[in-house]
Amino acid sequence: MNVKTRFPPSPTGFLHIGSLRTALYNYFFAKKHGGTFLVRIEDTDRERYVEGAVESLIRTLDRMKIDYDEGPIFVNGMLNEKGNNGPYVQSQRLDIYKKFAHQLVYSGNAYYCFCSKDRLEKLRAQQQEIKQTTKYDRQCLSLTKDEIQKLLASGEQNVIRMKIPEGKTTFHDEIRGDVTIDNQEIDDQVLLKADGFPTYHLAVVVDDHLMGVTHIIRGEEWISSVPKHIMLYKWFGFPLPIFAHLPLILNPDKSKLSKRQGDVAVEDYLAKGFLVEVLVNFVSLLGFNPTADREIYTREELIGSFDLKKINKSGAVFDVNKLLWMNGQYIKMLSEEELVARVKPFLKREVSNDILRRICTVEKTRMNLLLDITSIVELYLSQPAYEKEILIWKKSNKEDAIEQLKNIYQFIKSIDENIFNDIQLIEQALTLYIKDNDLQNGNVLWPLRAALSGLERSPSPFELIWVLKKQEVMNRIEHALKILS
Repeated sequence: MNVKTRFPPSPTGFLHIGSLRTALYNYFFAKKHGGTFLVRIEDTDRERYVEGAVESLIRTLDRMKIDYDEGPIFVNGMLNEKGNNGPYVQSQRLDIYKKFAHQLVYSGNAYYCFCSKDRLEKLRAQQQEIKQTTKYDRQCLSLTKDEIQKLLASGEQNVIRMKIPEGKTTFHDEIRGDVTIDNQEIDDQVLLKADGFPTYHLAVVVDDHLMGVTHIIRGEEWISSVPKHIMLYKWFGFPLPIFAHLPLILNPDKSKLSKRQGDVAVEDYLAKGFLVEVLVNFVSLLGFNPTADREIYTREELIGSFDLKKINKSGAVFDVNKLLWMNGQYIKMLSEEELVARVKPFLKREVSNDILRRICTVEKTRMNLLLDITSIVELYLSQPAYEKEILIWKKSNKEDAIEQLKNIYQFIKSIDENIFNDIQLIEQALTLYIKDNDLQNGNVLWPLRAALSGLERSPSPFELIWVLKKQEVMNRIEHALKILS
């Protein structure tokens, strides 16, 4: 079998974390089996359509390095496409859906419905009042051919509904096994709306077949719709694809992941400085773990080990603290040059590459987000504000702090400039100074480090000196002495 998967987002806003997982799993499966992965824009729900959402979706997929073989792309700011099965935007395929909808009417598997919105709302309210399942009552199914033709000729607004047969529908799901749903639970689904746009159910079946999709990997919220889709496949004479329905992604309280409890858009996480590799790694493990003995995987490892049968049936908890931890681990693994390139877009002021490289070298073990760089650089580029108490070591006093800072100021002033280019040489020089003068480390290094950072906890004084360089170090010691005096 030539494997083909698809990711069909709706342009209703930003890319949801759950949608990212769906896209990744379809991408992994296709890549592992040497198949094809396509993206299709499902924009038939015009009430929920958001202007600019298509551009946002394509841009985010590109940022996440999810390369697709077929689908819409932007070339010089204009929407274009790649692949031979387009158009890949459903609103450009309306004539195709109309043809298939009318084919179902002709075969007796669908029918015209002329009921007004007002009647349908009253019917629904009545059914809810007596606690009945809310379904269409098939009033229009009793219309004769002549009555239908007269209504159509008069321009009466109508939709096309599928005619659900009696019985049960059983299908196999790669994650959940065999699933059976009683057809009595299924409404006579509208397939073609009055405005000429198809509903999801007609469009997805027609497009998946015409575009050659072999495996449908999507969220579990679509399980109840599978019987409708199977009926359509059968009526059209299409071969059935393989189904796999993914578990929900949950908040820590086990509720469905929603914006009420935190960010759910991929763009929000990228804007905060989460690495693309981390989001791919973390989101891929929400319900699936290749080996269960570690948390960090490369994209290639995830593709090579991806298996639908290893996906859990139960929901997966989205733990932001775990995501933060993972991001920090990835940042530690980046080279200084790579980290400099990653943090630069987050900076709000100009910083030379040399200074930024030194800052990244010193700070990367303390960073959890790329966005952290915005506050970190201020420590090195601006004189920090602090209270004088921070300069006094707990085993010392103000007078000693003043004396130590005065003496270390003179010592640093005397050091050759070249020493400031090497952390080890700086540490060796200060260690020797302390030893030669029979001093305690805390008495010297605590006020020095506090004077340079303005913080109780910070990088070592040797690292701070290496980043700040000689003149700035002397300026900050002078400032500390003024505060103490």
